[in-house]
Amino acid sequence: MKETYSYDELYRFTSNLFQKIGCSENDANTIAEVLLAAELRGIPSHGLMRVSDYISMFEKGRINTKPNIQIIYETPTTITVDADSCFGIIAAKFTMKKVIEKAHNTYSAWGTVINSTHYGIAGYYAIMATTHDMIGMSGTNANPLVAPTWSISRMLGTNPLAVAVPAKSYPPFVADFATTPIARGKLALLEQQGKSIEWGFVQDKEGLPSNNPAILKDGGAIVPLGSDYEHGSHKGYCMAAIIDIFSSVLGGANFGPFVPPQVGYIKPSEIQVGKGLGHFFGAIRIDAFRPKEDFLRSMDEWIETFKQAKPDKFHTEVLIPGEPEYRKERYHIQHGISLQKEVYCELTKIAEKYAIDFS
Repeated sequence: MKETYSYDELYRFTSNLFQKIGCSENDANTIAEVLLAAELRGIPSHGLMRVSDYISMFEKGRINTKPNIQIIYETPTTITVDADSCFGIIAAKFTMKKVIEKAHNTYSAWGTVINSTHYGIAGYYAIMATTHDMIGMSGTNANPLVAPTWSISRMLGTNPLAVAVPAKSYPPFVADFATTPIARGKLALLEQQGKSIEWGFVQDKEGLPSNNPAILKDGGAIVPLGSDYEHGSHKGYCMAAIIDIFSSVLGGANFGPFVPPQVGYIKPSEIQVGKGLGHFFGAIRIDAFRPKEDFLRSMDEWIETFKQAKPDKFHTEVLIPGEPEYRKERYHIQHGISLQKEVYCELTKIAEKYAIDFS
């Protein structure tokens, strides 16, 4: 195991692996690009550690590597896409590109995806819009591992939301966050490392607070953003519910507890209220409200104003949403990407199984 790997090394390995299991070169390259975008941005919970989940899903026959992705419903400003059970990354990028194309003509556009699977980091798709002078939005529902406020039933996913806004002289403002205090992937990393978790992230099957990152395997649940009612968990519950509705009810995917699990070791529910897992996307031209240059200058001013906020005694500066990830991206491109030992071991096993070079 090397201390760091270059982006190109990891990209080549990931693309080769997904081509080996039947993906086209273009689709495999897209999967590699999105997974490594997460690694670059310092979000390893949505990076290469997901490869083992994806391969497991493929081996269980729950992912189609030769999909017929189709637009099944369309208006001048909206589309609904059937992903044909493909890797969600492929359907998500396809749909966001179509949404951006529509927004060029109609100033704003929206899309939903049904019959899909895990799509990586939400921020990747929102950021796509910023290169077209648009605000991008993306969200998805996910494994039902989250208990609503005052419940012990696992009804919702971590259901992330991403919004990206372009600026003139600065990297885009990017808010990309789960509607829970922690993502499932981060719990998995802590479990692999044999570490405990801080209180306020998960509860046991009786609804009592827990610090065990593996509690989900014993009937526990992740709590909504806010942790408990007194700290605003009902607001996190509302946010997760909104994203679930946008991702599922809007287009016709499964919602809430019926979302198929995105890991191979959990059998999907026999009850289906829609098709697969769902996502949603949006793009808004910034010149839909005022001249583009005026907006971009004002966005720069907004960023500069918040950068001047006085930091507390524990920090030296106040950061803009997306700034930490942007800095990590620049660092990892220059210095390489480190892999957790547990992730490296998983990738090595998969590489051996599929006869892919990984050193």
